[in-house]
Amino acid sequence: MIVLVDAPNVRRSLWPNLSPERLVELLARWAEAEGVDAIAVFDGPAPEAVSGVEVVGTGRESADDWIARRAAELDEPYVLVTSDRELRDRAGANAERVIGGGFFARELAALN
Repeated sequence: MIVLVDAPNVRRSLWPNLSPERLVELLARWAEAEGVDAIAVFDGPAPEAVSGVEVVGTGRESADDWIARRAAELDEPYVLVTSDRELRDRAGANAERVIGGGFFARELAALN
């Protein structure tokens, strides 16, 4: 199962915000425990990759646009992680499940 993660949305769902590096680290642990392929998508540059997570920096393209495009290309089931309503509309129609960024961030933080 592929899990597309709107990293900026998830990072900013907790206070204090998760650093990009911490988000990737926690996501790698979560993905391994869940047995899924996680893709963390960041606006602009991305932090260094960690084993177990594909980390995407979108350059000039927005993370939302990248995720919507990737979701449209998928023929296999996927999960979308975001609280962004517009992104949910654009990329969530064919998702097996949509998870809110805040809920997901709290789940990751519990891995501490």
